[in-house]
Amino acid sequence: MGAKAAASFIFMLFFLSTACQAKLSSSFYDKSCPNAESAIRTAISAAIARERRMAASLIRLHFHDCFVQGCDASILLDETSSIQSEKTAGPNDKSVRGYEVIDKAKSEVEKICPGVVSCADIIAVAARDASAYVGGPSWAVKLGRRDSTTASRDLANTDLPAFTDSLDTLISGFQKKGLTARDMVALSGSHTLGQAQCFTFRDRIYSASNIDAGFASTRKRRCPLTGGKANLAPLDLVTPNSFDNNYFKNLMRNKGLLHSDQVLFNGGSTDSIVTEYSRNPAKFSSDFASAMIKMGNIHPLTGSAGQIRRICSAVN
Repeated sequence: MGAKAAASFIFMLFFLSTACQAKLSSSFYDKSCPNAESAIRTAISAAIARERRMAASLIRLHFHDCFVQGCDASILLDETSSIQSEKTAGPNDKSVRGYEVIDKAKSEVEKICPGVVSCADIIAVAARDASAYVGGPSWAVKLGRRDSTTASRDLANTDLPAFTDSLDTLISGFQKKGLTARDMVALSGSHTLGQAQCFTFRDRIYSASNIDAGFASTRKRRCPLTGGKANLAPLDLVTPNSFDNNYFKNLMRNKGLLHSDQVLFNGGSTDSIVTEYSRNPAKFSSDFASAMIKMGNIHPLTGSAGQIRRICSAVN
């Protein structure tokens, strides 16, 4: 073998080795921090026990992290002279919650395994534990993500879905992240746990034609035509604290609170998926878990990329 061929062969072995190292694995911390997931679960359970709504917030935090630069905990970085924080982007500002819960989980993990477990992995595990705590599915979280040293407010403003989005816009946005329309509908099902601010659904309850009249009337009590823009309302009035398929039953009755919810069942291509999930909660749970695993694999930093932050809100 000539020198050039040998060098090429060595490079190929290095590339294959790096590729293998870079793959996420549910056993990533089995040796380096075997009690990491238990410590995270304890912190997450305590937070949701104090405030049930936190379950939805932690699932949403993972989603809003992964859709901007990938699942790299960039959403947790505070503003500095060199970092434009994603926390103040339109879709996140005064809306995304749970930062302090992730900080608490990180501090507990640091006590047992300092400098080992990434903030990005903690977000992913927290979302799974939040789902399981309120009766939703659980799944084996693939681990090995590293934390970014950058954030992008601009990408947060362009890549995250908006409550005014059409079905085509939603499908396109998810496809750009490697997620299908079915994944999108399944992930939307977690809205059964969420709450929305009045300004996000005011136009729908006062102006939309594809809305149940009684439902709109009920929602107007907490959302006047003027004022009260930050007033909160549950996306699911029936079982707001439980992970179930009631979200889809609501859509079939024109009781979706957000425009971006109701478009999933409005004579379009996703009607059949909504119908399926409304009738088959087990299929919804299974698809939700699969979609969360896929979402958690959006452009993670692995190997020597990024870093393991000591504090989740700041670069080392």
